[in-house]
Amino acid sequence: MNFVYPLVLILLPLSLIPFFINQTSKNIYSWSEMLHIDIVSRIVSLFFKIVSTIIIFLIILTLSEPYADQKIILKKGKGAQIGLVLDRSASMDDPFAGGDNNESVGETKSAAASRLIVDFFDSRTDDMVGVITFSNSAMFILPLTHSKEAIKAAVNATAGNALFQTNIGAGLTSSAELFTSIENSGSRAVILLSDGAGRIDAKTQQKIKEWFDKYQIGLYWIVLRQPGGISIFEEDVPLHQDYQLPPQVELYEFFKTFKSPFQAYEAEDPKSLEQAIKDINLKERKPIIYEEKVPGEKYAPMLLLTSLILSLMLLFLKFIEVKSLK
Repeated sequence: MNFVYPLVLILLPLSLIPFFINQTSKNIYSWSEMLHIDIVSRIVSLFFKIVSTIIIFLIILTLSEPYADQKIILKKGKGAQIGLVLDRSASMDDPFAGGDNNESVGETKSAAASRLIVDFFDSRTDDMVGVITFSNSAMFILPLTHSKEAIKAAVNATAGNALFQTNIGAGLTSSAELFTSIENSGSRAVILLSDGAGRIDAKTQQKIKEWFDKYQIGLYWIVLRQPGGISIFEEDVPLHQDYQLPPQVELYEFFKTFKSPFQAYEAEDPKSLEQAIKDINLKERKPIIYEEKVPGEKYAPMLLLTSLILSLMLLFLKFIEVKSLK
């Protein structure tokens, strides 16, 4: 048992006060020898003192606010441990171009992504989710957690000011670190959402591949593509003047070398983005075993109620005693 205010326990000796108070009778007798020994009265008096001691003891315990240790229980469910990696480069604040005439048209990419991602996790019950954002560097937002309130707040918080860089390598490296101190529940994945790509040096590429393989992390990449822009799925993509593939295509070719599962999507409007998220939702409903922390029980309300019941019982008995003397 733990206590919020353990210093209050130094008052516990006060619970013995009833044993140091002698009960006096209001009746006057000229000769004490005429009084017989009343065993019943002595028993009743002792009972009153014991109950009074218990009441004081319980009140002091209540003031110390005792509580039980937190419990960790294993539960079975369907879901995954998911690392959410969100692009926060300045281009994510641009509105989606094109699309059909619905209320989502005109949303910025970051706003649409936040809305759909929150809906995605609201519809799932057993996921653990961590959040990483990146622009010129990665920013750790939230460790893996079951708390829907924390996940929603973290996703909504990513809609802040952005920079004009897309350092995907830093975002992916940080996302792998989310899983290093968490036991594998049976399914792990990183959802990378970006509207562009940057080049990742060979050393960082090797580190990302090793970590994703070591920690058994699948990767889903959702590319928010401008209509008419280069598609990562195109064949015979023309090389740049420096004889390199476009960054997004080069990144796609790198992801295909992963030993862990990889799936890429392209979205040109909120509707296609929603379809990509729905597909991930179907793929990541696997049986998992996960830990749930159960807060320790608070004992103060129960102790207070018990002391109140005992007090009312004493008052009732005292009322009966007064009536019997009349």
